[in-house]
Amino acid sequence: MALCSSPANTPGVGRHPKGPWEEIELKTAKSTDRIVTACAVMLAATVASAPARAQQSPCPDTGQTACYNATTAITCPLAGAAFYGQDAQYAGPAPAFTDNGDGTVTDLNTGLMWQQTPDLVNKSTYTDAVAGAATFNLAGHTDWRLPSIKELYSLMDFRGTDPSGWNGTDPSELTPFIDTTYFDFAWGDTGAGERIIDAQYWSSTEYVSTTMNGDATTFGVNFADGRIKGYPNEPIGPPGGQFEMTSFVRYVRGNTGYGVNDFVDNGDGTVTDQATGLMWMQSDSGTGYNWEAALDYAETLSLAGQDDWRLPNAKELQGILDYTRSPATHGTPAIDPIFNTSTITDEGGGTDYPFFWASTTHANWTAVEGEYGAYVAFGECLGFMETPPGSGSYQLQDVHGAGCQRSDPKTGDPADWPLGHGPQGDVIRIFNYVRAVRDAGGVPAEPIPTVSSWGVCALTLVILSAGTVLFSTRAPNRRPRPSSVR
Repeated sequence: MALCSSPANTPGVGRHPKGPWEEIELKTAKSTDRIVTACAVMLAATVASAPARAQQSPCPDTGQTACYNATTAITCPLAGAAFYGQDAQYAGPAPAFTDNGDGTVTDLNTGLMWQQTPDLVNKSTYTDAVAGAATFNLAGHTDWRLPSIKELYSLMDFRGTDPSGWNGTDPSELTPFIDTTYFDFAWGDTGAGERIIDAQYWSSTEYVSTTMNGDATTFGVNFADGRIKGYPNEPIGPPGGQFEMTSFVRYVRGNTGYGVNDFVDNGDGTVTDQATGLMWMQSDSGTGYNWEAALDYAETLSLAGQDDWRLPNAKELQGILDYTRSPATHGTPAIDPIFNTSTITDEGGGTDYPFFWASTTHANWTAVEGEYGAYVAFGECLGFMETPPGSGSYQLQDVHGAGCQRSDPKTGDPADWPLGHGPQGDVIRIFNYVRAVRDAGGVPAEPIPTVSSWGVCALTLVILSAGTVLFSTRAPNRRPRPSSVR
């Protein structure tokens, strides 16, 4: 089971020193005030002594249940067969939501509470999206915020199908990349000149570099076509002809620790993220593979005495991005430097960092629904932009930002795509790199006592009120069963 950072009210993970529990002996209590004071001191001391650390909880699965070869859906293959090891064959905890009946939805895996129905008529500029959180009031809560890119991506549901190029008239036959059982959603307004895929949502994560022609950029998630990209967060273009990007806004609250990594170098060529319970290859594959070969590489990998490695799904892979880094600003990929990342020569002859395959198919609406696989860019997310439009002159630019999630054909020859693919000319590489993952296993935790501790105190008060003059108890010294991990 995949894991991500947990709700703030769950017990911390990892072995850490026991809090200063002392046996409480109450022999002649004359006042309940003394008991209440003792309980308060005990709890305060325990909380104060507990180390601050990332916490552990299930991370919602991508939701993908179908298997694919390089073109279409197939019966899921057996171990050792071609295309074994893809997303649908490693099921994490199913996406789980509660409709709170008050306009909010709680994600039971992440602990995040979401706005159920955003304004699906009036889109917002980035400035207005940020400012709007300060005055947003829903269900009696006023602590709403614009979600980070990792928080927003946690809602991505890869049961969706990319409608790019669709020319139909009834969008109800399409499936977006978000669970519409719980979350209200709208496609792009084609009647107003938008594309069907214009269903982008702002995050609060600003790109530390720039995209296109030096545009200040903020990352967003498109729940229509199932991708992450960077969008200009300020007006762009010449005076009198400026364009200002507007997107949907869905606010969130709770669990501010979600998506915060806690990496440990294991000294054996692996890195464990204690916040997620996942163990990663410290170095990558060192060369590129098509999607089928990437699956096989991970499935047959033996490293650090372990042979249960696999290709990560899109959410797991996106979870190790470091959005505070970029090649242009740091000279590094968008990942913690505890990892080693190969360099490549990009399509313009410059030094860059690879795209990395996910085990997740980026399904589409066509007859070759399984043709594309999802990847995450740890280097610049390059594309060939016609500059100026209609000129026939193309420039290679960082069009989406390091940390984007896009898709590549699973097989073929990149030379067949000399100017890339899609509206921004996304470069097509096909032979992407691998950073395999495995489940590090649950770590017993010694929980910070909360309700149970107060329960002991309450019981003490009851017994004393009944006339008992001698009571002795010790806080339970137990650890919860470790979480099962995928």
